[in-house]
Amino acid sequence: MNRGMNNIVVLVAGPFIIYAILALFMGAIPGAVLSKTSPGPGVMPFSPQAQRGRDVYVSEGCSYCHTQQVRPLKQDLVFGRPSTAGDYAYSTPQLLGSERNGPDLSNIGSRQPSDVWQYIHLYEPRSLVSMSIMPPYRWLFQLKAHADVNDIVVPVPPGYAPKGAVVVTTQEARELVAYLKSLKQAPLTSRAKR
Repeated sequence: MNRGMNNIVVLVAGPFIIYAILALFMGAIPGAVLSKTSPGPGVMPFSPQAQRGRDVYVSEGCSYCHTQQVRPLKQDLVFGRPSTAGDYAYSTPQLLGSERNGPDLSNIGSRQPSDVWQYIHLYEPRSLVSMSIMPPYRWLFQLKAHADVNDIVVPVPPGYAPKGAVVVTTQEARELVAYLKSLKQAPLTSRAKR
C-alpha cells in the first residue's frame, strides 16, 4: 500500500507545488519578459481620455466579443497587418481577447476613424451593419428633448432614432470612442517585421 496517498502533507503540498511551478513558467516568467518589450516604431501611449475609454471598454465587456490581435493568417489581413509584441507595450494588461464574434479592433481607429460612425454604431449597431449581432449600448447616451450648446448630437438614422428626442453622448461614450479611435496599427519597418 502507498503510504504517500494517506499523508495529508503530500496530498496538499504536491498539487500546490505543481501549481506554483506552472504559474511561474506559464504566467510570471512570460509576463516579466513581455513587460520589458519596447514599443514598436510609431506606437504611442494612450491619451488620458483614451485610457479612461479603455476602462469603459473593459467594464462593458467588449473584449468578450472583440479581439485586439491580428494573426498572421490570410483571413485576418482584412483587419490589418499581423500584430507584434511591440504593439502592446503601452497596453497593460493586454486586451487580446479570445473570441471573435465581432471584428478585430486592433486597427479600428484607421478602418473607422469617424466619431459619428462610432457613436451611431454604439447606439444602434444594426443601423450601420444590418447583420450585426452586437447589442446596442444605449446607456452610454442620453435622450433629450433639445440638445444643449455643448452637447454632441448623434445623428441616428431614421427608423432607429427615438421619436421626439435627440441622442447626445455621455462622457463615457466620448471616452470609449477616443479609445477605439486610438487603436491604430503603426506601420512596421523592415527591422520590426522580423
